[in-house]
Amino acid sequence: MKSQTPRWKTRLHEIIYEADTPMGKLFDVVLLLTIVISIILVMLESISSFSTRYFREFIIAEWIITILFTIEYILRIVAINKPKKYIFSFYGIVDLLSTIPTYLAFFLSGANFLFAVRALRLLRVFRVLKITRYVGESTKLMTALRDSKAKILVFLFAVFVMCIIMGTVMYLVEGPEHGYTSIPISIYWCIVTLTTVGFGDIHPVTPLGRFIASIIMITGYGIIAVPTGIVSAEMSKDRNETNIPINTQVCPHCNETKHLKNAEFCHNCGEKLNE
Repeated sequence: MKSQTPRWKTRLHEIIYEADTPMGKLFDVVLLLTIVISIILVMLESISSFSTRYFREFIIAEWIITILFTIEYILRIVAINKPKKYIFSFYGIVDLLSTIPTYLAFFLSGANFLFAVRALRLLRVFRVLKITRYVGESTKLMTALRDSKAKILVFLFAVFVMCIIMGTVMYLVEGPEHGYTSIPISIYWCIVTLTTVGFGDIHPVTPLGRFIASIIMITGYGIIAVPTGIVSAEMSKDRNETNIPINTQVCPHCNETKHLKNAEFCHNCGEKLNE
């Protein structure tokens, strides 16, 4: 027989992983505010005048936030029966990487550059948002991107081949005297021009080179629209199909998501979902 999950553990899981209870919603709001404050502090700390003037305040605030995130990380591990599912998940790794820089900087001198890694905390916002009413739309978008992967890869390969050919042509037309010192440099110029970025560090001088550049620029507008059209077509296809309601419950045993609406048991491990 399977051991009964303690009531406190079930309650803890509902608060941390669910968003359909008052305490769960409050936890998500507090977590979201903490993440936003943390990111603002990281940005302000990068300003030398602020960093010098409020150095002590930044350190205190960072340690408070780090301790809160550490407690949350530990509670997330405790709240599920299979901690490895969370520890080695995408969000689990993000949580760890966004927390350890403060500890490393404390024990290792010269590790202050790791403070920039704290910006990863912004990715944690998506975990809070994914359990709101936008979960259905985000699922459709991810499905469309996955189904379009093969077409987009073939398209990108064709664009890369085009950049190699046109870059080589520009190298022959313009030559080193106009800044096109090698084929890789010419390919770099072609990519910058094709994407309509246009840094301006290299530009054609000869009439033929400018004509070729004009063709590449015009082609760039069409190329940018192709991936959008591919993904839009897949999303339109999914919209015409039957939509399967998704339950936002997270399994307290294996941390599995995407259950059918009104499901009482996890489709992965068979454990009963939280009420």
